[in-house]
Amino acid sequence: MNYLLVLSIALAATIAAMPQASPDETAVRNIIQEEITAWNSSDAAAYSRHFAADGTFTNIRGEFFSGRQPFIEKHDNLFKGPFHGSTLKQDIVSLKFVRPDVAVVEVLTSVTGIQKLFPGTNTDDKGRLRTRLLQVVVKDGGEWRITAYHNTDVKSGVPVPDPQ
Repeated sequence: MNYLLVLSIALAATIAAMPQASPDETAVRNIIQEEITAWNSSDAAAYSRHFAADGTFTNIRGEFFSGRQPFIEKHDNLFKGPFHGSTLKQDIVSLKFVRPDVAVVEVLTSVTGIQKLFPGTNTDDKGRLRTRLLQVVVKDGGEWRITAYHNTDVKSGVPVPDPQ
């Protein structure tokens, strides 16, 4: 019986000593999870929920846009067109708070079920479009908003880990 008590105390101490995510880190990680859910539901408005009104974005074709409405429209066109029915997976590679109210999130993405690829993009040997998505997220008025979104496809021959 003493053995179980000591083991329980040791386990509790280990868990208590583990670093816990701050509420801000959790909020930023939740944005990434919400993006996955919205993408997989083909819901452009939900996918754009955290995008700042004056945010900027560069898509995998290198096109640059500014504003939340164009962000919604471009994703709505994707979901109704070449990415209709596609599935997104995202793995956070890096999450850095450069200030308490600014986070830089590097995400490795995998998209399957694409109807048509854009010229110059390709899939890996498993049929997945792989991209690296960099998002700058800023806390303003208690809300985290994506102010910069830069997506680039991973070229064939560039090794990347499988999605988790």
